[in-house]
Formats: sequence, C-alpha cells, structure tokens
Amino acid sequence: MVFNKICSIIAEQLGIDETIITMDTNLTKDLEADSLDAVEIIMSIEEEFGIEIEDDAASAFKSIGDIVAYVENAL
Repeated sequence: MVFNKICSIIAEQLGIDETIITMDTNLTKDLEADSLDAVEIIMSIEEEFGIEIEDDAASAFKSIGDIVAYVENAL
C-alpha cells in the first residue's frame, strides 16, 4: 500500500514512530520537517516508486494524503 510505504520512508528519514503519521498529518507543521528533510523525503519517494515529482507539485503538498494521492495517480 502506498500510504504505508510513504509512512515508512518519512519515519525513517525523520527518526519518528510511523504510527503517528495519518493522511491528515502535515510534514512541516506536525512532524517539524525542515526543507532539507522534505527534499530528501521526496527523493526517497521518487526512488522507491520510480516516479518523478515536479517541484511545483511537491511545494503544493499540504498533507501526507496529498503525497499519497500524487503517487497513486503517478503509478
């Protein structure tokens, strides 16, 4: 499942428990990821799923659900 894999990537990158991540979680506000963290997470997601996420799309992500929807649409 896309959501579970994305949660795993985020948790590993940020060193947090993935069970606190929901579809409504905000990467920067709720998880306190900085811009470098966000870039590294996006790069890991791109590598994991074999897709490319445009910078405009990545900057528009408001929640984990937005990321999941983007990846599901790209697959």
